[in-house]
Amino acid sequence: MNFIEELKWRGLVKDCTDMEGLVKRLESPATIYCGFDPTADSLHVGHLQQILLLRRWQKAGHTPIALCGGFTGMIGDPRPTTERKLLSHEEVLHNAECIRTQLAKFLDFEGDNAAIMENNNHWLGSLSLLDFLRDYGKLFNVAYMLQKDTIKKRLDSGLSYTEFTYTILQAIDFLNLHKLYHCDVQIGGSDQWGNLTSGIELIRKVLGDDEKVFGITSPLITKSDGTKFGKSEGKNIWLDPARTNAYEFYQFWLNTPDADIVDYLKRLSMRTPEEIEALAESLKSEPEKRACQKALAQELTEVVHGKEGLAKAEKITETFFHGSIKDLSASELREGLADAPKAHIEDGQLLVDALVSSGISKSKRDARTLIQQGSIQVNGDKITDTAYAMCRDCAYDGSFSIIRKGKKNYFVLEF
Repeated sequence: MNFIEELKWRGLVKDCTDMEGLVKRLESPATIYCGFDPTADSLHVGHLQQILLLRRWQKAGHTPIALCGGFTGMIGDPRPTTERKLLSHEEVLHNAECIRTQLAKFLDFEGDNAAIMENNNHWLGSLSLLDFLRDYGKLFNVAYMLQKDTIKKRLDSGLSYTEFTYTILQAIDFLNLHKLYHCDVQIGGSDQWGNLTSGIELIRKVLGDDEKVFGITSPLITKSDGTKFGKSEGKNIWLDPARTNAYEFYQFWLNTPDADIVDYLKRLSMRTPEEIEALAESLKSEPEKRACQKALAQELTEVVHGKEGLAKAEKITETFFHGSIKDLSASELREGLADAPKAHIEDGQLLVDALVSSGISKSKRDARTLIQQGSIQVNGDKITDTAYAMCRDCAYDGSFSIIRKGKKNYFVLEF
């Protein structure tokens, strides 16, 4: 398979402005770009497909540009239903710097085809309203813009002129990157098709029909059950370790349903097609081993959280499912039980009362029964004495204790 054929095999090609021309262009090294809007100080796993696509292009010998929308981030690409919250210039520039740090984990900024990090504030920030209208606005037909899906979908619910201009601003990005870096390929998710074609149209009008540039999109990642990809328990899975810890990140991939995991491997793993096909076979023959899920969890966690983060995530996972929590430090327990139910208790409070006040047991009678049956552990020790009292001196860091009810239900009780 050539590079484009492999992208197709991986399910990473949806639309292309000129596939035949692009394949021919890629016979020699090209410069390609993908844009990221800094609407938060971290990217999340929903961005991974495009980030890893930049990485694939770089490994294939091409030069990737990661464009951070330091200017367009103050407007935002039109959402399907509502307008985005407008951010201040300072917020956007801060977010852009944070994203730059995250992208550096995926791209190589040294070598013959070193990655380039750009910010469209460099050219849009100094663009006057008059220049915008005279140099660019007059080149875009309103009827043409109204046919863009992102614009068309919002006409009934209301679309401000601010968001209406977004596609023009992104087109200006492509034009400037083409002039500055000879960038002639833009990639993006399928929802960016309208913006990609706007850029190509602008380059043609400004530089002439002989100027050959290309746009290629990839399908958005979807889950087989219809729920949104990239969230766990309603929360985003972020690429910032301070927002989503290594254990949560690892568990997100480990818990991928069998129906989705091969598709995710094709799209998000840098493994070869042969390696992925071997993993897919193991899913059929030994699904209980979850080899596909473990492979993807290990690969992506190591990139985002490093070798130490992966080791910690695997240690916490193994301990919770097969070992004793006594083998974990207080910080590891905090990380592994970040989403566990939490409640406050008093130093010296009877375990029976603590179980009831925290909602672990329905009544004192139920609490006593659980204790007597050996169904309650405190900090890894089975408790069978109904007169047992919770003690701050016996707690982790003197601040919290872990209750395990049955085999899998954990609770954090804080003093």
